[in-house]
Amino acid sequence: MTLPTRHLGDLAVSAQGLGCMGMSDAYGKSDEATSVATLHRALDLGVNLLDTSDYYGEGANEELVGRAVAGRRDEVVLATKFGFANKLDDPIRIRGDAAYVRQACEASLRRLGTDHIDLYYQHRVDPEVPIEETVGAMAELVAEGKVRHLGLSEASAETVRRAHAVHPISALQSEWSLWTRDLEDGTAQVCRELGIGVVPFSPLGRGFLTGRYTSVDTMEESDSRRGMPRFTGENFDRNLAIVERLEELAERRGVTAGQLALAWVQHRGDTVVPIPGTRRQKYLEENVAALSISLTAQELADIEAAAPRDRIAGARYDDGSLAFVNG
Repeated sequence: MTLPTRHLGDLAVSAQGLGCMGMSDAYGKSDEATSVATLHRALDLGVNLLDTSDYYGEGANEELVGRAVAGRRDEVVLATKFGFANKLDDPIRIRGDAAYVRQACEASLRRLGTDHIDLYYQHRVDPEVPIEETVGAMAELVAEGKVRHLGLSEASAETVRRAHAVHPISALQSEWSLWTRDLEDGTAQVCRELGIGVVPFSPLGRGFLTGRYTSVDTMEESDSRRGMPRFTGENFDRNLAIVERLEELAERRGVTAGQLALAWVQHRGDTVVPIPGTRRQKYLEENVAALSISLTAQELADIEAAAPRDRIAGARYDDGSLAFVNG
């Protein structure tokens, strides 16, 4: 199956990718056979951008993706990330020094079972290391053929500019959805100016905008969302009211709330490639179907009125996690 193509810099990818984190981390128990079947189905559907990180499952997610794409590597645009140097320690340390960049890349290549990474991101910006040093080291990996394209994640507009001056940055990966619109305060515009694609993660609000969650109690005890401000207490109830309004709009179109929310992200521009994550083929297929939803200017306005930016209750991360976002 062939999907529409979009460009992240000069890297051509399917217009929608697949976030793989939840297959190994964060959202409760997972099953490898189910996850591998979903990855294979994604490729069959034409979704070729698969996104992982050495942080997810402490490397287990990269290993899972590597096993799943073995024998089909030429169908995949493989993206992974580095930067969280010591997930099990407290405090967590971000590293962007040149020695660590190389060390992390070599380890990811081994886990993924490949000789190159198509899109290599710095997962979070190291506040102690100039971005020029980090990107310079990443550029050396490009020159050696170990990496094809470079990206940043959760980086500010200023950091993106400085990084792009060292080596072309193909993509900025950051959270962007109806309930997280920080990129619209200037960073998205800078990316357009420089020809950098944007890869929104959590375009469905970590699943909340799908309407599948009516109570935090339906989530497993190990689900990290239970501790996120938007999923707790009165914030949950206030945000649920927004989802209910989205569901009303979606019903008029004959689609799900999640599909409508995802279509809104896809309409942010032709260099925007969201990577909704799922472990299940059913939701993968729903997400891919959202690519065919065309929204009028009035419908886009109605969606934004149903989910006004200033009405979202709670921060997207706790204070500790927000500290890692490059402001």
